[in-house]
Amino acid sequence: MNQNLADELVTMITEDQRLLQQLFDSGELPSESYHPQVKAMHEHNASRLKEIIGAHGWPGVSLVGEEAAKAAWLIVQHSVSDPEFMGECVYLLEDAVARQDIEGWQLAFLHDRVRTLSGRPQYYGTQFDVDESGWPTPFPIEDSATVNERRACLGLNSIEERQEQMAEQERKRRANIQQTS
Repeated sequence: MNQNLADELVTMITEDQRLLQQLFDSGELPSESYHPQVKAMHEHNASRLKEIIGAHGWPGVSLVGEEAAKAAWLIVQHSVSDPEFMGECVYLLEDAVARQDIEGWQLAFLHDRVRTLSGRPQYYGTQFDVDESGWPTPFPIEDSATVNERRACLGLNSIEERQEQMAEQERKRRANIQQTS
């Protein structure tokens, strides 16, 4: 395992999450626009991840360990300014899943994010929006009749179970708001 590379990836995503939390706490997030500080960090991290991939290939578990492999996945998930890079990484993750070097859910989430950001229906049903009442609802799904089969192949629960989990989280969030009001 490349510990230096693992530490670098974990540090990158730790700083990413710290900035997001700081901006959320200050009331600057959520926002209708891509916050300039967040955009700059995401672009910097994506640039560095491209260098890492160029030198080592996708940083999967065998190269950097589980935590850093998840960090690499989150960095590419946040690379929304570079959809071409995100799309290229889908192929890298497909290969990594085939080699059992990352968890299948990482591929599912990235694949769906790339598709929904480009206006196409998602394939695995991982991307959700909220309806007019604030309840989670999946973005459109291609061939929705077989989505649970595709999800199962990558180790995900059914779309119905996932939607219920998200609805339960929303119920708890609403209950907490009522308690503090």
